[in-house]
Amino acid sequence: MTSAACALYQPALKGQDAFGFSAEDYGDEVEVWPDNWQAFLVFEALSTQWRTGACGATGLDYTSIRDVAGFLGLTRAQATDIFPDLRIMEAEALRVMAEQRDSK
Repeated sequence: MTSAACALYQPALKGQDAFGFSAEDYGDEVEVWPDNWQAFLVFEALSTQWRTGACGATGLDYTSIRDVAGFLGLTRAQATDIFPDLRIMEAEALRVMAEQRDSK
């Protein structure tokens, strides 16, 4: 990673997301914006497609994304468009899983 990229990245504080909110700030329900709905549906449908190692999940099985998106009626172009959103959800899910694993 270049020094410019490092300067742009600021990790969230412990217990906060990238925007500085904690889980308590959200309450029990979280709204999914219409622009993110397709990505959310694909991410949820991929819930059994995690690659795992000795320490738990390591990431989604990317080879299944195109098929799952197709099963949900998305075109190849739509699946390509939502891929960055899936990666963000994957990273956050991995962070939460690591927190849960580390707190045991």
